[in-house]
Amino acid sequence: MSRVYEVMFIVRPDAAEEDVDKLIAGFTATVTGGGGVVKTVEKMGRRKLAYTVRKFNDGNYVLLTIEANGAVVLELERRLRVTEPVIKFITVRIDEEEKRLAKVKALRGVRRKLTPEHTAPVAAAAPAEATEPVQAAV
Repeated sequence: MSRVYEVMFIVRPDAAEEDVDKLIAGFTATVTGGGGVVKTVEKMGRRKLAYTVRKFNDGNYVLLTIEANGAVVLELERRLRVTEPVIKFITVRIDEEEKRLAKVKALRGVRRKLTPEHTAPVAAAAPAEATEPVQAAV
């Protein structure tokens, strides 16, 4: 069963651009060789890390959106773990979130059809002033 995942990994900041491209090509080959599909590859560039990771304070971020089964994702994670220039990675399954968002959007569309459009502006009611003074009970 094929599912959609986002795989973000951080490459050492001292890695050359060609090396990062080779890593991406290798990971893409791993996914396609296992029967998966790489939907998008987004190189987010060099960014500061939230905390020091392996004595690095910044790194090159790369985001892959893939559609694959669990075995392919496990193999990709294994390769990410043993690849020396990769200092951190995370894999998140996003197909359930996409289904939930589609359902919410569909419900919002139904609600918009059921509620009338802004036909007349609602006049703000001014507070009525008291004509008689209020006396305190003694």
